[in-house]
Amino acid sequence: MLKSMVKRDLTDKLKAAAKSFPAVTLTGPRQSGKSTLCKAVFPKHAYANLETPDVRSFALADPRGFLSQYPHGAILDEVQRCPELPSYLQGLIDEDPACGKWILTGSQNLILLESVSQSLAGRTAVLNLLPLARSEVRRFDSYPGDLDEVLLAGGYPRIFDQKLSPADWLGAYVGTYLERDVRTITNVGDLVTFQRFLELCAGRTAQLLNLSALAADAGISQSTAKAWLSVLETGFIAFRLPPLHANIRKRLVKMPKLHFHDTGLVCWLLGIRNADQLKRHPLRGAIFETWVVSEVLKHRTNRGERGGVFFYRDQHGTEADLVVESGNQRVIVEAKAAQTASDDMFFATRRIKEALDDLPGKVVLAYGGQARQDRQDALLLPWDEVDRQAWV
Repeated sequence: MLKSMVKRDLTDKLKAAAKSFPAVTLTGPRQSGKSTLCKAVFPKHAYANLETPDVRSFALADPRGFLSQYPHGAILDEVQRCPELPSYLQGLIDEDPACGKWILTGSQNLILLESVSQSLAGRTAVLNLLPLARSEVRRFDSYPGDLDEVLLAGGYPRIFDQKLSPADWLGAYVGTYLERDVRTITNVGDLVTFQRFLELCAGRTAQLLNLSALAADAGISQSTAKAWLSVLETGFIAFRLPPLHANIRKRLVKMPKLHFHDTGLVCWLLGIRNADQLKRHPLRGAIFETWVVSEVLKHRTNRGERGGVFFYRDQHGTEADLVVESGNQRVIVEAKAAQTASDDMFFATRRIKEALDDLPGKVVLAYGGQARQDRQDALLLPWDEVDRQAWV
């Protein structure tokens, strides 16, 4: 449990969902603050943690009896541990469809959503709580102000709440993830090889995802690499950023890019333990790109937006790290970790904007410096203002 509770950007969306649906399902990685948020937003709800062996045993053996303990509803934490429970909830909700009565949380997205979608379709809202966005990190008493410290710390709440060493906490987090979550998934038998696979993925953050090359480096089959990548996505560790398929004559890359939800985790997996190491690391630019992409994704997710984020790359190698589409607007984003910006950094994104002339939009260069420039056809955006930009 966290010592203090800073307001999460998802709070208003969570409250609104509870006023419109009998159940709300909140998913996200372990330790992203789901339980803390739900307890803060719904303080009068009873609480049951299905990770606790005796609670889980009761729920598995006698789901009707378990749920009858909560005539006024409850927060059911880590509900994916009892995948049959939503089926029994369905009947209770149909008898009493009062809004906001049941709050479900889970840290294995695909497993939980499969259970929920089959049983509670139309009865639950589904929201995701990702690690802290920069806008949320600022609400703690102390937080990193240096870019490399920001990338190194990542966004898991306990690091900031308890002022912990990111390296120490993230090392324990990876160990717990491997031992508790990955071990429960049947298509992962060799945890040592899986950890190596996880480290190899971290080394490919912000790169095109070549599954055959990744599999070869990990010493596993391509089908295993594909299955294991889905495990990382299920646990909100990594995600695939799809390419933009625009209606233009240029041939566009069809492979997705691999990104992580948390740059602190990437740094730990790459053996980066302090800011000085990160400053000199050859993947610093890729880590910064992942940070920018994940910040935009968090901004949109916390406002209930799904999809609308892509990258662009054509056969000539002209590339934009991020393309954000919202309504009839398009923002083309390039991420550069350098502290100094130059005009030629805008070259590729301006060309892409000309090629993608079907929607109005603008060009943004997010960079490692501090000066903001609102140019006639582009925005030079300091890294510490990425979270203050409207990405919806």
